[in-house]
Amino acid sequence: MKNINILHTDILSDNWYVLKKITYQDTAADGTVTTQSREAYDRGNGATILLYNKQRETVILTRQFRMPTYINGNADGYLIECCAGLLDKDNPEDCIRRETQEETGYKISAVRKVFEAYMSPGSVTEILHFFIAEYNQDMKISEGGGLEAENENIEVLELPFKQALQMIKTGEIRDAKTIMLLQYALISDCLNHDF
Repeated sequence: MKNINILHTDILSDNWYVLKKITYQDTAADGTVTTQSREAYDRGNGATILLYNKQRETVILTRQFRMPTYINGNADGYLIECCAGLLDKDNPEDCIRRETQEETGYKISAVRKVFEAYMSPGSVTEILHFFIAEYNQDMKISEGGGLEAENENIEVLELPFKQALQMIKTGEIRDAKTIMLLQYALISDCLNHDF
């Protein structure tokens, strides 16, 4: 176990979320002490979900504009993703139920947590809680699309599971959380498929 002593924390920005510069001492196994600084972006923790329908062998995904991808070479800035959102002081289960309804228009109750992951631990503090849930057309209560107050403009996609997997290979799906949940669905056999 590392012996870390945080010396001080400087707030570099708190305009949207919080960017901190942390200066700390690290004591190595041989007793050598070094002083280092790292930046950490704290945007809170989040949750994400893959909605799937066993009978139809389909999944619900979203498509939305992501500025960071646009400035890093994604030609139109749009990503196909699983529904997700920040916890905003909710527990992960309540958060993902709320986000699912806002983004996709499906009102789900039974969700199953499958794992947690740090998505970019070199610079971002966020832990993402991963869920799956079955859906059917009776659960559709609105068109979804996100909150107008937050300027969300989310397109809801219902895709065959096999096509979604193929979209990883073609590069049409490049979002890490979505790839992880689609691959989880494949290896856990939560959809009825012959691959």
